[in-house]
Amino acid sequence: MKMKWLRIPVLMAIALLVLGLASPAWAQEGAEEAFDAASVAAETAYAIDNMFLMLAAVLVLFMQAGFAMVESGFNSAKNTVNILFKNMMDLCLGMILYFIIGYGLMYPGDGNGWLAFGQFGIGGVGAETAEAGALAPQVDWLFQVAFAATAATIVSGAVAGRLKFGAYLVYSAVITAFIYPISGYWKWGGGWLDQMGFYDFAGSLVVHAVGGFAALAGAIVLGPRIGRFGKDGKSKAMPGHNLPIAALGVFILLIGWFGFNPGSQLAIVGKDNTDAVMLIATNTLLAAGAGGVLAMLTTWILHKKPDLTMAANGVLGGLVGITANCDGVSNVEAIAIGAVAGVLVCAGVKLLDALKIDDTVGAFPVHGLCGMWGGIAVALFGSYDGCTTQTIGDYGNWVAQIVGSLAIPAWAFITMLILFSTLKAIGMLRVSREEELRGLDIGEHGEEAYNGFQIFTTN
Repeated sequence: MKMKWLRIPVLMAIALLVLGLASPAWAQEGAEEAFDAASVAAETAYAIDNMFLMLAAVLVLFMQAGFAMVESGFNSAKNTVNILFKNMMDLCLGMILYFIIGYGLMYPGDGNGWLAFGQFGIGGVGAETAEAGALAPQVDWLFQVAFAATAATIVSGAVAGRLKFGAYLVYSAVITAFIYPISGYWKWGGGWLDQMGFYDFAGSLVVHAVGGFAALAGAIVLGPRIGRFGKDGKSKAMPGHNLPIAALGVFILLIGWFGFNPGSQLAIVGKDNTDAVMLIATNTLLAAGAGGVLAMLTTWILHKKPDLTMAANGVLGGLVGITANCDGVSNVEAIAIGAVAGVLVCAGVKLLDALKIDDTVGAFPVHGLCGMWGGIAVALFGSYDGCTTQTIGDYGNWVAQIVGSLAIPAWAFITMLILFSTLKAIGMLRVSREEELRGLDIGEHGEEAYNGFQIFTTN
């Protein structure tokens, strides 16, 4: 009996010994499993954020199709090939030059705040560590080059119907390689405007105002199309040849903007990022709608009839206006920003007519004026934590926003005015009167968008 009771403590001792010897192995295995789980979670977050940005880049690139449709639809049929060709070369030529030099000018890493150059090309394949928010250099470049192409192509419609194709290629190369990246560095590359506290979330000024004021410079130097203004100086309408295509282009641009603005959050993993992306997307749509409605109502009141082309530009103006602080305003504030932009589009068109400046598609009112409005609106509105300027009347923020909203447009306008004036001085800017009347499709390219539109002979 005594031996029977003795077995119990002996068995317990053996069990404890076995558990003691096994516990380090079990602990090591548990730690390895925890490490593996954390590593998988980090790599998954890295993959999701990078895929999110790649899809956003594709949406922004798709905006090129929207610009091509809007610009060709708002113009004469005899210039359609020319417009489509310019939009295609904006992307093809621009992406090469932005790869070679533009990206290095815009994101140099270090610099004096005004001008710096980091490196040629992209300079890497993947991020150093796989974690949420870490971006592969390749996808970062892909997203940024889509923005550069957008800034460049804005000018195409404004100068349509009279600019030589070769002159446009020179312009496109210069703005993509130098003008846009340099002012982009001032804010997004950590330059002097960024250090000053200037805020532009997705590019009301950095992208759109650059293109809008470059368009204004081009339209001024080129002069109006033949027949655009009468001998008495009054404006004469020159309707576009295909409003269905133009309207479809506006819808494509609206869809593309959901890559432009939400993509600028640069990440979607985590509750804060997800909430921010959804707020940005909603504000983007609300501002677009408000811009379209107010532009329609304004023209309805002024001309007794609602105008499709003005409403379409109002939608685009609302999108441009909200782009600077779509991450930093409430839904109601987004509607207010878009509404003001819609009115500004109409006022800008009237201003250009009064000054006898022929902007064929309204690029300056939409991208120039509404881009500046977006920069000023940052100082007027803002309550979300992601926004730099959260309070109305903060003197420092007001100064930064006003300075940035003047400096970036002035940079684009002055540099492009010099470029277009130089091209004009050497006889490279504008096509002949005969070519303009016949159409740039035949004169510049020897082909037609719509077969049989003109009789083309080689004699």
